[in-house]
Amino acid sequence: MAERLELRNLVIESDSPSTSSPVTPNVTSSPKTQIKILGLLLAAISSLFFSLSTLIVKWLDDIDPLELAAFRFVGILIPSVPILIYNKQNPFPKGQRLMLLLRAFAGATSVSLIFYAIRHMPLADASVIVFSVPVIVAIFARIFLKEPCGLFHYFTLFLTMIGVLLITRPPFLFGQSTKQYNILGPLAALLSTFFGAIVYILLRALKNLHFSVIMVTFATYSIIQTTSMAWATGNLCWPKCGTERILVIALGAFSFSGQMLLTIAAQLEEAGLVAIARTVDVVFAFVWQIIFFNEVPNIFSIIGAVLVTSSVVLIGLRKWMMSMPSTSSFRKKFGFLFL
Repeated sequence: MAERLELRNLVIESDSPSTSSPVTPNVTSSPKTQIKILGLLLAAISSLFFSLSTLIVKWLDDIDPLELAAFRFVGILIPSVPILIYNKQNPFPKGQRLMLLLRAFAGATSVSLIFYAIRHMPLADASVIVFSVPVIVAIFARIFLKEPCGLFHYFTLFLTMIGVLLITRPPFLFGQSTKQYNILGPLAALLSTFFGAIVYILLRALKNLHFSVIMVTFATYSIIQTTSMAWATGNLCWPKCGTERILVIALGAFSFSGQMLLTIAAQLEEAGLVAIARTVDVVFAFVWQIIFFNEVPNIFSIIGAVLVTSSVVLIGLRKWMMSMPSTSSFRKKFGFLFL
């Protein structure tokens, strides 16, 4: 969730913009149109793999979330090492080491908190809260990078806050008994968005590095952190034979497949449209929750999910519009909506 959006952001920022091929009058569909369809399709398929990963985390309730996070990082590390070697990259470049370690710590903590939230909350609710990371990033970028943050950003932040409140439903607002309210799940989900937003800011500072360097450093450190914490809490154990081991292997495979498809989608299409295509992740989460756990979301969760997803879609539309040439008629006509 948090790093699957991170890798996409890194690729977009580090690669130079692609140029579209000239349109041939006799061709019914241009290469640009075909690339858009392929990029959006890959982004949607990556969401399917990521949602299956969260489903496995929710399903394997006998394995500690920290240990599951470690298996996920192994799934990222193994294929990233050959890419690093092939591109002849230094995995720990001088002058960037502290920033890489900070990024790794924030990413590992974010993923661990996400897995904990999934374990202690309805799957869809946790996924929606984590999905609000792009909105928080805009505010952090204003604070730490001095990027412009206008009325549009504050509006999307307001929608996100209302949506998160409807999903978490704190007792002091909804009159619930505090004895029946488990605050740990929502708190972990909210903290994961905080660390996820920090990762985005650090990635911008590391945009000159090849993505394999960041992924290898991140996965290696994260494996050490999560396994150490699982061992210290006495929850480190080898998965049981049979279904558990198969699902653990699937967790790593789905994580890597989602990352790779999302990377390719980001190279083919603008960041805004990829972000919009990724909103199907929320739909998958609701479907899995109903089918596999027989948990029908209430009206508050549905409204909250709509508000948070709408905020992400609006941010995606703004990124897409800002990627257009300044002479674009669409940008001139609707640009005032995204100030």
